[in-house]
Amino acid sequence: MELTWHGHSTWHVDVDGTTFLIDPFFDNPFTDLSPEDVDTPDYVLLTHSHADHIADAGSFSDATVVGVPELTGYMEDEEGFENSIGMNLGGTVECGEAFVTMHRADHTNGLMTGYEHELGMPGGFVISDKKPTQESDADATTFYHAGDTGLMSEMKDVIGPYLEPDAAALPCGDHFTMGPVQAAIAADWLDVDHVLPMHYDTFPPIEIDIRDFEKEVKATGSNADVQILDGDETFTLE
Repeated sequence: MELTWHGHSTWHVDVDGTTFLIDPFFDNPFTDLSPEDVDTPDYVLLTHSHADHIADAGSFSDATVVGVPELTGYMEDEEGFENSIGMNLGGTVECGEAFVTMHRADHTNGLMTGYEHELGMPGGFVISDKKPTQESDADATTFYHAGDTGLMSEMKDVIGPYLEPDAAALPCGDHFTMGPVQAAIAADWLDVDHVLPMHYDTFPPIEIDIRDFEKEVKATGSNADVQILDGDETFTLE
């Protein structure tokens, strides 16, 4: 599984040739790419409807958009998507060579951060090359994109022990999501081998010293490797 970070919460994920683009937003300081530079993926996954997560989604309208029904309906009507998978929290759908499970995120979901319209619950995605079951599968490779969220006990009680992510992309920029301290606790609760920070240093309210996150992960006693990626850098999860 290849995980490429394009800054903020934007990730390109390749699972045995099935490609995903999560929360496309290229107007951030970590990438030199524009949407036109990126091949259209098979699937666009949207965690919620804030502008810094859906701003460039319409550039990939030939893909199948995946999200809660309120959000996929909006993307069909307003952004030209013809194919969608409207799913909801707790559901798993098969997407090509991968399985995508949606889990809750503790956040808000006003359209473009406005107050006039809510587009359903925000979420995160667990992407795996094997269908999740209660029986542990050491051969599965699994990536968790937490979306914009605060610290949730479900990370410790459900996502970690049952969905068993090997790697997690966690927001750590504070102010709007978890900061370094709570994101480090999340990494420990999830019991992942690798943690990849995201949603930081994009704009002033979420500017942090990313090394603080690395220190906080170590302080929990977690054995997770902190993978601090440069923009457009790829991490291979095996």
